[in-house]
Order: sequence, then structure tokens, then C-alpha cells
Amino acid sequence: QVFVDCTGDGGLGMAAGAAFTHGREARTQFQEDLAPIEADRKTLGSTLLFMARKHDRPMPFTPPPWARKITGEDMVHRQWGDLGAEFTYEYGFWWLEWGGHLDTVKDNEAIRDELLAILFGVWDYVKNQGDFAAENWALDWFGVVPGKRENRRFIGQHILTEADVLTSVAHRDAIAYGGWPIDIHPVHGFDQKDAPPCVWTAVPLLYDIPLRSCVARDLKNLMFAGRNISASHVAFASTRVMATCSVIGEGVGVAAAHAVKLGLKPADLPGDARAMQAIRQAILQGDGFLIGLDREDEDNLLRQATLSASSERADGPVSHVLSGQNRALSAQGGVAGDRLRPGTHRWISSTLPASITAEWDGPREISHMEILFDTGLHRLLTLTQSDTYLSKMVWGQPPPETVREFAVEVRQGSEWVTLCEVSENVQRRWQHSFDQPISCAGLRITVKRTWGNTEARIVRWAAWSWRARV
Repeated sequence: QVFVDCTGDGGLGMAAGAAFTHGREARTQFQEDLAPIEADRKTLGSTLLFMARKHDRPMPFTPPPWARKITGEDMVHRQWGDLGAEFTYEYGFWWLEWGGHLDTVKDNEAIRDELLAILFGVWDYVKNQGDFAAENWALDWFGVVPGKRENRRFIGQHILTEADVLTSVAHRDAIAYGGWPIDIHPVHGFDQKDAPPCVWTAVPLLYDIPLRSCVARDLKNLMFAGRNISASHVAFASTRVMATCSVIGEGVGVAAAHAVKLGLKPADLPGDARAMQAIRQAILQGDGFLIGLDREDEDNLLRQATLSASSERADGPVSHVLSGQNRALSAQGGVAGDRLRPGTHRWISSTLPASITAEWDGPREISHMEILFDTGLHRLLTLTQSDTYLSKMVWGQPPPETVREFAVEVRQGSEWVTLCEVSENVQRRWQHSFDQPISCAGLRITVKRTWGNTEARIVRWAAWSWRARV
């Protein structure tokens, strides 16, 4: 009874007859300064990436006869060849883009062929047309499936626009958020040699993506997630990137599950205040984030307890484990106004080992416990072929903030009993369920080691009774 189109090209929804749009809207349609004066069918183009490797000897390259003949004039606005830059030859060139003036579905093979001609022509230029420190470099891999940026966009109950993105309009049915710049590319891609390969318009703050932009306007049981959501071409230029698409996918997935569980139609969810409350809280319960929304946690037994810590920093008191927020935010490029929840939203000790203790005035029955550790979400972490970009990330182990070794104890009577000891932890969200409820008058977490930091960091701590969890 519930379908979610995550096909990118919108194949499922199109076949079902869902309304969609294609191309760029006129500037006056949504009052968007970044839109063209007149509407057209043009989109962002597609790209074929390549990877190259540096060897210990010269690696000659002979292009295929059908490769383009590239000149310096073609490369004026393209970032390339600077071996001190963030993206060097091993990464390939994201600006190998073409086909926005065509249909990126129907003309996909022609676009692929032309992109291959451009790719080999550019590599020939790098290797053979000048001194670009590429003598020992060789192609290691190249794509043959164009990476699409844009095709169909469904028309939902709300069309996200430039104003939604740039002014961070609050939506009561928000199920995701974005923050990537409005990233608009010339429709003719590489052939538009007189223009830069992209123009970025900074997004001042994180912005809401409402469920209404992910629910079909005309079909009761169709939802969508990814780069086919209901957005203008301009707003889409921000939402289309994969990290944002992933967050949308999580939010839509939670909403779809809620609809299935209660027998509701997706089309009715955004206007149902109770349903939206449950969906949005479920996203937070899964360690997601929504702008300006606190996690409701009345059934958390630790709210009835007295909390104490062996040590704490001034910016990380133990009370923060009950703050209802699981992200630290800034007004600079983050969240502003009455939607901002300032603070670290985590307990931070001043030494190691360190512990936090919760004690009640009498026994409580506990069936489930959860701890959210700090895993350095401010750090860069992404898949990349760029050696320079990769060097900025922590690889081979969890981020240094992550708790590596800890123990959980329960107080029964006057005795503290070790419930479990965990070593080599790599998880942010640690959960423990009991086969049978356990009666205790206190809980204690002792952090013994991290993966590098000299203090313990815990974002959230919760425990529930059997009845509350059911």
C-alpha cells in the first residue's frame, strides 16, 4: 500500500502517472533570482570520472582516434593540474560534464560516448600537450556509466524553492535537512568554455526538507526520496548531493514505516499532527537530527535520577546527557534564532578514567539501556579518491573522541555489580537489552579509554522499564 520511488530518474512514479517536471523554471514562477529568465527543458549534465596512478617510470598515453582534440582555450576555467591542490590526477575531474541540453534518460548512451571522448581528450592534453608534471601518471580506471545530476523531479504537496533554502523556512513536517550550497552548473558542461564549471551560492543556514516535498501531489500512496523530490531546479541544486539524499531517504523511510504500521496513506501524513510528531520523534530516536527539535524523553528513567560525574568540563556538564539534542550546533552556518539549541550537548570529563552515575531514591526496573558516544561528527569522513582530501580524515580506527573501553554497573542494595564490560568499541550508538527486567537503585558508566582523546564524551544516556519500552 506504500511505494517509495528512490530510482533517481523517477521511473516508478512516471510509470504510475505521477506528475513531474523537467528542466528549469522561469525566474518569475517561484520568484527565484538564480533561475533563468525563461523556462526551458535543460538540466545539469552528467559526468564520467576517472582515476589515475603515479608510477616510478614514464607512462606514455596514446588516445583513441575518436577522442576530442582539447586545447588550452577549453581548459581556461577548469581547475586541474595543480599537484598541490585538493583534487589532483588520482581523483579525476568532476567537471568532465556534458549533456544537460539533452534528455539524460533517452540520450544516456550518446552522453556516455561524448563524455568518453572528452575524458580521453582531456587526458591526452594533460599527458601530451604541455609540461603538467604528468609524465609518470597513467589512467587506472574510468567510468562507463554516466553519473547523472538531474532528470525528472516529481510534483509533491510542496515544491521546495530558493526561498526555502536561502531563508531556512521552518516546516512543521520536516523530516530531513540540507545545507550544501546551491550548486548550479552550465547546461552545456565542458562545451561552455567561456563559463566556470559551476557557480556556488552559499546557503547561510541549515534548512528544512518537508515530508510534503516527498509525497506525490496526485497519488495517495507514492512517496519519493533522493534527487527526484519535489523541488525547483534552483532548490534541487542544493538538495541533490548524496549526503542530503541519504538523510531524506532515512526520513522518508521512517515515515513510510509509520504509514504501514498504522494503516495510513502517505498523502495524509503531513497534515496529521500526531503522525508527524511520532515520525519526527522516531527520527531523533534513531540518532537522526531535525532543526530545532528536541527529543521527547519522558519515559527515560534517568530523568527521575540524580546524576553525578567523577569530573566534568564547564562546557560539558553531566546534565547534557539529558539535553534532548544529539548534535552540537553553531549560529555561524548552522542554526539561528529560536531554533538554535546552543551548547555541546554532551558530558565531557576532564580526566580518564571517568564515570557518570545515576541514582534513584528506590529500586527501578530496567529492561533496555542506550548510550550515544561522541564520534567526532565535526570531522570530515567520506569516500574519496583524492589523496589530499583523504589525508584530512581519520582512517583505520574510529575518531579519537570515540569511547573505546567502558564498563556498566548496577547498584543492587549497597553493592555495585558489573553488568558488562566492553572493549574495542567502534559504535556511536550502544544498546543493551535484558532478557528479564533488572531491579536496581543506580547505574554507572565508567569510561576507561578512548581512541585517542584524553577525556570521556557521552552525548546521551537513557534507560527504560519493560512497560515503557513495550
